[in-house]
Amino acid sequence: MDNDEAKSVAGVGRWKTGPATAEAQRFLDGPKARAEEFLRACRIFAELLRGFRALHFVGPCVTVFGSARFAEDHPYYTLSRELGGAIAREGLTVMTGGGPGVMEGANRGAKEAGGRSIGCNIELPMEQKPNVYVDRWITFRYFFVRKVMLVKYSQAFVVLPGGFGTLDELFEALTLVQTRKILGFPIVLMGVEYWSPLINFIRGTMVERGTIDARDPAFLTVTDSIEDAVAAVRLGSGILGADLKARPKRRWWLGE
Repeated sequence: MDNDEAKSVAGVGRWKTGPATAEAQRFLDGPKARAEEFLRACRIFAELLRGFRALHFVGPCVTVFGSARFAEDHPYYTLSRELGGAIAREGLTVMTGGGPGVMEGANRGAKEAGGRSIGCNIELPMEQKPNVYVDRWITFRYFFVRKVMLVKYSQAFVVLPGGFGTLDELFEALTLVQTRKILGFPIVLMGVEYWSPLINFIRGTMVERGTIDARDPAFLTVTDSIEDAVAAVRLGSGILGADLKARPKRRWWLGE
């Protein structure tokens, strides 16, 4: 067996690796009894409702995406920390996935600047604990419910370097803006060197092959500048205008 064949066989083995939990595997096995499917739908609805209740009063947010793998001494951690502080000084709440790395940096910067810091954590096989800089956090079982919350309460998205999860969140936001499922909130990529190959692919290959419109790359702001990022965020916070001033009132009879 040559090297290519060996790699192919190894790849097949990895693709056959199942979900980390029996529940996830059961969900993916196909149709189940109607009662079981109904109970699962109830669990999903309950998680949505729990998220709505937890985040109802957080105010206008800016969601910061990025890798959990950067340590405190990494330049991207420092950048996210400075960014979090700058966003907080604009009077906006900083929301992240609540984990370490870039997320922690953004939450930390917001807290140090006296702003609000929110974390939407996710249950993972390799347990991800909320970082210590969040004022309020909620842990979700379902990735898609978590993404709903990160999008629903945000007026702008800032994306620092990250892996598959960060790319998933980036393209989720891009798709929603492109298809007008949400308003045209700013999407800022920070870390020009890191994102350059992706931007070249989007502006070059994707536009040239006609898989996106020539105007679609304009949805993205690419910068290394905190000032430019915050300027884009201001545009996002102005989209809703007067709606942002209409803060919800707490109802004691709802336990708020």
